[in-house]
Amino acid sequence: MHHSFEVDGVYHELWLSPSQQGYRLHLRDQVITPVAFTHCNESSGILTIAGQSEPVRFAIEGDLIHLHIHGRTRILRYNDPLRACASENNETHALVARAPMPGFVVAVTVSSGQSVSAGMALMRIESMKLETIIRSPQDGIVDRIHVKEGESFEHDAVLVTISKEGR
Repeated sequence: MHHSFEVDGVYHELWLSPSQQGYRLHLRDQVITPVAFTHCNESSGILTIAGQSEPVRFAIEGDLIHLHIHGRTRILRYNDPLRACASENNETHALVARAPMPGFVVAVTVSSGQSVSAGMALMRIESMKLETIIRSPQDGIVDRIHVKEGESFEHDAVLVTISKEGR
């Protein structure tokens, strides 16, 4: 799954894939391995990148991540892949939630006609053995669920249509 973070107004896309020693970090044209994170408590841990281990402290506030490493504090903004993939059709006043990655549906947690609020879980999907919660990008009514539990889908497939007004 591709992740996107904004640091000092610059967007960085990265991707983690499993390896025998932990994970590989794909950052632009680079592949850095091994990458691992060990939690010490709820706000700190040890980050290991290419054999170099560093203690880190962090606080998460919504989409903001306050990260303290190497004596410096950085603020990162996580760009939710669902929000990035959501698109609005102005003619029908509907939002389309698209798949941020290929995978399959583990569980659908809403039904057609149900009212949802921004951030509410719509479904759980799995890709590369990692589960992700697909959340509603805004308030609305579930107009249509395009996939069923157990069905697979490709990147950018339409998963859920949310109407602002309902039908």
